[in-house]
Amino acid sequence: AAWKLFYEQGYDDTTIDEIIAESATSKGSFYHYFEGKDALLGSLSFLFDEKYMELEAQLSGFATRYEQLIYLNQELFSMIENSISLDLLAQHSFGAKGNRYYYKLLRRIIREGQDGGEFRTDLSVNEMVKLYAIAERALLYDWCICNGEYSLKTYGSTAMPIYLAQIRIRDI
Repeated sequence: AAWKLFYEQGYDDTTIDEIIAESATSKGSFYHYFEGKDALLGSLSFLFDEKYMELEAQLSGFATRYEQLIYLNQELFSMIENSISLDLLAQHSFGAKGNRYYYKLLRRIIREGQDGGEFRTDLSVNEMVKLYAIAERALLYDWCICNGEYSLKTYGSTAMPIYLAQIRIRDI
């Protein structure tokens, strides 16, 4: 609810009372989980992970793990472009901790890709996950410093296949 309001009204113009009303919760419940509005900034990684959990159910519809990675990236970038305030995104650290759902899902997909002969095996799963995450963060960072002047999803659809070509075995 908070991220929706931040996107629609801006961070500075959104009050805690509005967040509470939008989320249909109580003030006590809000303060049980967050010290204040600024503490919500750290929850963006959880929002991304929730999106990945939602998208995981769609992955079986893709023939290759490469297609799964491209799909995840495109859907995440679409969500970011259409519902996350650019100024808040620029302040976010992108939760680089490896225990996030994001990293667990990427490790599974890349491991399956290696096992199926789709991805190279001279790099570890963790190294390839790191390369993928760095590529996504680089695109997000550039989009932020360019003030969203171009479509993140559209540019990602060109750039991510170039990055992923470095881990993909061409014969698949």
